[in-house]
Amino acid sequence: MVFPERFSDLPDYAFPRLRRLLDAHAPGGTPIAMSIGEPQHPFPAFVGEVLAANLTGFGKYPPNEGTPELLAAIAGWVTGRYGVALTPDQILVLNGTREGLYNAAMALCPEIKAQRRPAVLMPNPFYQVYAVAALSVGAEPVYVPATTATGHLPDYASLPAEVLDRTAIAYLCSPANPQGAVATEDYWRDLIALAEKHDFVILADECYSEIWRDAAPTGALQVAAGMGADPDRVLVFHSLSKRSNLPGLRSGFVAGGARAIARIRQLRAYAGAPLPLPLQRVAEKVWSDEAHVAENRALYQQKYRIADRIFAGVPGYMPPVAGFFLWLPVDDGEAAALRLWRETGVQVLPGGYLAREVGGENPGKGYIRVAMVAPTQDMQSGLTRVRDCLYR
Repeated sequence: MVFPERFSDLPDYAFPRLRRLLDAHAPGGTPIAMSIGEPQHPFPAFVGEVLAANLTGFGKYPPNEGTPELLAAIAGWVTGRYGVALTPDQILVLNGTREGLYNAAMALCPEIKAQRRPAVLMPNPFYQVYAVAALSVGAEPVYVPATTATGHLPDYASLPAEVLDRTAIAYLCSPANPQGAVATEDYWRDLIALAEKHDFVILADECYSEIWRDAAPTGALQVAAGMGADPDRVLVFHSLSKRSNLPGLRSGFVAGGARAIARIRQLRAYAGAPLPLPLQRVAEKVWSDEAHVAENRALYQQKYRIADRIFAGVPGYMPPVAGFFLWLPVDDGEAAALRLWRETGVQVLPGGYLAREVGGENPGKGYIRVAMVAPTQDMQSGLTRVRDCLYR
């Protein structure tokens, strides 16, 4: 049987690769999982009550685009957080934002751009769904370095005009996974102006926006609105997974121009899986409550201080501005991850698993990604083991 060639150069997903690396070896201590960004803080106490009160909703097909109440809750949150007013037709509820980040490319990327194969820009390292989305629509993934030299955000303006002219979509994650860098208002303004000049769509992955050290990150929608940009120029993606410690709820949304959202809604009506109605009822309540978000943020701010203290004096340590990952420099990420597991039992992710080799270089190879999601005492123990194993 003949299978499509477009995915032939796509490596296995990061976590199966990690299992192959580590599973043949016994841990050198009590295992502490710090490889995956699965929040372990408590989720809001009212979740169970709301779910129990709406169990009969499992007997109904859920609305594809989201309940009116959930769309209103999301619109209210966006207005309160970013000062941008949205109508219901500018929002689509997602069954996890990975679905939306993939389907947006499927719905919005043209077959041809400037009489050539379209390009999809993405930072390198990056969230892996960006690449498979580009390949799925027959576009060329363009991996743009997001390194110390560029402030850990991609410099899309440095690309040749030939690439920019055929660019259909640019992904940008802010706060960045894995580095924790945040796009400033000026960065967003310049990127939106570049998109207007070369006529491409920005898919702004803002899933870590509510976990930050000192100041709330600027959002792409608020900058676009302030510039008077084409409303369909920018789509933003948000999730309850990190904000509210509810990764299993699979509740997120995409928001932007009504025409772009209509295209994604149309595709989703055929190929998507809407969020079950009881879970939408839970999400309505969660998006409307900020008290638990502030409590969650305070826990992460405490974790930043712990990490800063443990890694004080470690050459190349970069205190994260936002998000819950540490991006720690090592000689070789894969070798460091294996050593940590065998000698300490701490499980981390090699940075090279989140990046692509371009021009003979993988910008993630010299790093490990460490998720600070475990309970504080476990996290502190894990970070101490990392320091003592790799940096002393």
